[in-house]
Amino acid sequence: MGTEDRYHKNFPVTWEQLHRDCRALAWRLMGRRPWERIIAVARGGLVPAAIVARELDVRLLDTVCVSSYTLRSQGEVQLLQDMAHLQGCSENWLIVDDLVDTGNTARVVRRMFPKAHFATVYSKPDGRPEVDTYVTEVSQDTWILFPWDAEIHVEFVSPIAQQQKSTS
Repeated sequence: MGTEDRYHKNFPVTWEQLHRDCRALAWRLMGRRPWERIIAVARGGLVPAAIVARELDVRLLDTVCVSSYTLRSQGEVQLLQDMAHLQGCSENWLIVDDLVDTGNTARVVRRMFPKAHFATVYSKPDGRPEVDTYVTEVSQDTWILFPWDAEIHVEFVSPIAQQQKSTS
């Protein structure tokens, strides 16, 4: 299925909304465990992991670098770095990503850190079973437009009801 067939809706996220949602994620995680380390799933999880780390006062951050997206399509998950230095995964480790979509990336990362708690800011139904905590669920056919992938500009936007009529 091509990207055009897969995504029928856009969900633009502003920097302010992302910050609020990351703080909400931190609130959900607060007090669950004494978090020892945060592992950000790079690249999308870098900004959320930094915000969550600040809010939870966790100073030990690492990254797992994987690639599965090219512009607006998802492909095969590729591990881009050796993770041998992160052996001995603890249940007090927290994995943070921006989004779980199909769950493909999450499955790869979870296999690497089976005891860690996996949290994302946004979740789609197909990937939802792969994460332990998330803040907002969106439909599978929605493309989440993150602020680091967008330019800021102001323009008129039609009401949702009118947009639906024009695509029908």
